[in-house]
Amino acid sequence: MNNNNDEKFMRMAIELANDNIKHGGGPFGAIIVKDGEVVGKGSNQVTNHNDPTAHAEVLAIREACKNLKSYNLSDCILYTSCEPCPMCLGAIYWARIPKIFFGNTRKDAADIGFDDDFIYREIGVSMDQRSILMEPLLNSEAISTFKTWQAMPNKTEY
Repeated sequence: MNNNNDEKFMRMAIELANDNIKHGGGPFGAIIVKDGEVVGKGSNQVTNHNDPTAHAEVLAIREACKNLKSYNLSDCILYTSCEPCPMCLGAIYWARIPKIFFGNTRKDAADIGFDDDFIYREIGVSMDQRSILMEPLLNSEAISTFKTWQAMPNKTEY
């Protein structure tokens, strides 16, 4: 069951999305909260920054990590105006955010021209069937980097 704080933070994410539209950005906003305080926020800047990775959730994660001085957001909650796309969902998993509240669904997004469902479908397809060609190259040379990292006694594992 959602509480008033959850609704307050979701409204903040929605307001970020609405404000962003006025400045030429996409209709997406995200807030990251820890212990009842906003630690990160972002609005879609793909077209404003010519950066296809500048989604609201990714920018909110970057800001929260910077503010908290940690890549681990496992004690945070994400409020986002729309169900995350596959890229953002991947970033959310890497950041270890355990809970997401979202407003619009991916179907709502598709209805206005943001069709993430294509990418969701591509992920489930074998590599040789995807629309983007993927081919392994120089694995026997590249693996040395992994072996070097694995052997390091003072590495920071994540």
